Amino acid sequence: MRRIIFVDDEQELLDSLRARLYKRRNVWEMVFVNSAAAAFEAMEQRTFDVIVTDVRMPGMDGRELLSKVKTRWPEAVRIVLSGFAEQAQLLQLVSLAQQYLSKPCDTQQLENTIERCLQLRGLLHGESLRAVVGRVGSLPTMPKVYAQLQAVLADPAVSTAKVAEVVARDPAIAAKILQVVNSAFFRHPKTITRIKDAVTHLGFGSIRNLVMSAEIFAKWEHAAGPQRLDSEQLQTHALATAAACAALAAGTPLAEDAWLVGLIHDIGYWVFIQQNSKQLVQVLETAEQQHISSYEAEQRVIGATHAEAGAYLLGLWGLPYPLVEAVAYHHAPRAVAQNSFDLLGILVTAHSLLDGHRHALQISSELEADLDQAYFASLNPPYDLEEARRRVHAACSQTPS
Repeated sequence: MRRIIFVDDEQELLDSLRARLYKRRNVWEMVFVNSAAAAFEAMEQRTFDVIVTDVRMPGMDGRELLSKVKTRWPEAVRIVLSGFAEQAQLLQLVSLAQQYLSKPCDTQQLENTIERCLQLRGLLHGESLRAVVGRVGSLPTMPKVYAQLQAVLADPAVSTAKVAEVVARDPAIAAKILQVVNSAFFRHPKTITRIKDAVTHLGFGSIRNLVMSAEIFAKWEHAAGPQRLDSEQLQTHALATAAACAALAAGTPLAEDAWLVGLIHDIGYWVFIQQNSKQLVQVLETAEQQHISSYEAEQRVIGATHAEAGAYLLGLWGLPYPLVEAVAYHHAPRAVAQNSFDLLGILVTAHSLLDGHRHALQISSELEADLDQAYFASLNPPYDLEEARRRVHAACSQTPS
């Protein structure tokens, strides 16, 4: 049975939550406390899977509590449920909480958010690996892109399109901005996945505050560790995959999401580089010595793959399920039942046809370029494999290798 702790200094609200969630008593063990200090004491005595907390509380507030939880129990999912809506305060929580819900919160929304986070835990087997992702507050950004974004944001005449163009070149910045804009505090009726829409909705001021925060974005050179982990190659691969995915989805409603899923599909490497850079070197050595794929070597050395870690992080951040699913299974697509050319199918096809756009963590013995034709046909694509190759080749010819 999953264990969840709710923290709020308003006893009336806690009583209301207890009554509304009573039907969940057979699947969730729930604890309700009226102070951060009481929550911290309870978590020292028992293990909790999820913490849902208010922010404004006397004594230790929610920010301090979440900071302590992130350090002591990073495997616990951290959710903010609060009544404030100031963007400045929200941005202070970006490196601490994984989900943000606004009061008053619909019971179904709260249940769905908690349940989805609990289901995501199945992607990473083992408390230690969930803790690795749970510790992530900042992600390394590409130095060139980070500098470009700082420059355009300093230009008073810059356009939304230009800012979005730069954001769309960095997986970490793009994913974090989408996490923030889709939080309940912005009360947007639909999930935003288009980066230009996210930039418009957040505004340049908020994006500037995000980008300038050292707690949210780290410099790559401080996080990359061993020189063998080439950030430029990872960026080139991400951009090539994004361009290939967009080309495959051109003319369909999935075109915008296709670029995004290609851009962020390897964000699990950003997690591992930040938290497990030495183990990544072991992954490369194991793959070469045992003549296996780096994907398989990740399972042996780390206990999880970059695909699983990335999907878990993106899921905790509240990105849409089709994106999370595509990231999770882009190396193992047959684990998911498919009969349409969806984001997963597009990503797998693009990834498989990207000759010459590999990176340091894809060793030469991997045979991903040989796309399984039976798999491709099972997706009922709108064109044949040769057209897919033509589209990917055309897209990649315009992307630096």
